[in-house]
Amino acid sequence: MTTNLDRRGFLTKGALAGAGAAAAGTMLAAPAIAQTLPTLRWRLTSGFPNNLDTIYGGAVVMAEALSAITEGKFQIQVFQAGELVPGPQAIDAVQANTVEIAHTCGYYFTGKNPTFAIGSTIPFGFNARQQNAWLYHGGGNELYNEFLTDYGVVGIPGGGTGAQMGGWFRKEIKSLADLNGIKMRIAGVAGEVMSRLGVVPQQLPGGDIYPALERGTIDAAEWVGPYDDERLGFHQIAPYYYYPAYWEGGLTIHFFVNKGQYEALPEAYKAALQTACKAANLNMQALYDVKNTTAIRSLVGKGVQLRPLPKDVMDAAYKATFELYEEYNANNPAWAKIYPSWKKFRDESFEWFRVAEYSYDSYVYGAQAAGR
Repeated sequence: MTTNLDRRGFLTKGALAGAGAAAAGTMLAAPAIAQTLPTLRWRLTSGFPNNLDTIYGGAVVMAEALSAITEGKFQIQVFQAGELVPGPQAIDAVQANTVEIAHTCGYYFTGKNPTFAIGSTIPFGFNARQQNAWLYHGGGNELYNEFLTDYGVVGIPGGGTGAQMGGWFRKEIKSLADLNGIKMRIAGVAGEVMSRLGVVPQQLPGGDIYPALERGTIDAAEWVGPYDDERLGFHQIAPYYYYPAYWEGGLTIHFFVNKGQYEALPEAYKAALQTACKAANLNMQALYDVKNTTAIRSLVGKGVQLRPLPKDVMDAAYKATFELYEEYNANNPAWAKIYPSWKKFRDESFEWFRVAEYSYDSYVYGAQAAGR
């Protein structure tokens, strides 16, 4: 691997050679251009506590990459949720330019508009790869940013979790009827769907879930997956661990940037920021895929009872989900500008994934489970 010192040495030699050959004796342009770029110091508020090193750490990965790319001229200081502003106020802080940037989930802000969720994840939506495909190359993030313009922010994908777990329950859920009256921590559009199945949804920040479970304020909770959930200790209170989270097939966490601040950036810094965010997006998904593999084995070893969500729950949720989307489509203009494109991409992507990905996955997972 070429070190920074090697690179600088190469550039120095190249500049000297260019000076000897050029009639005017002019130095290479790159250092002169770099000297014209401003020194920037931004603040970032995370939607997550810093003890969740993978999801909170996505912002740290981005900030470190950005600093390295710009040779320290564009730096972002990362603050955990609640350190500058509470997590649920992250978007408000960016709008007000209290901070220049936030790292959080769009679906936390569905109280403002359900359309905030569609850029992150919505029930029975994309898996992780399809989510990235739609956001990066299917027009999804452009549509999302058109919506975000009304809030004075720009959204940049910056983290993925893959399919999440369906949550921790104090009591076993054997059928749809067992959900009736359950008080469950669940966020966003998913909470509305669950309410139609008899659940009483509660939206709580990650750091507040454990004490709420411990006190009995809630009966169940979903967060992310085995790695984060084990760190938060949910298994100590609720023994039944359900899968999958039909509401989070492929979550994307976004960096939400103050629109004025973003537009004022030099083009080189915009490119650097976008690149650093992509690095964080890829890195977070890869980390979860490694850490969840270990954590799920650890949890089962501690006596956690893994359970699939009953089929009647999944079927009722699927029906309620798409009824809700049609209601949004009819009554929410912002949603209606994005949802048809999202739905078309979903349908076509699902058709393709059934051909190769699903066929491959089904065979090899079945073979491995059979001990072959």
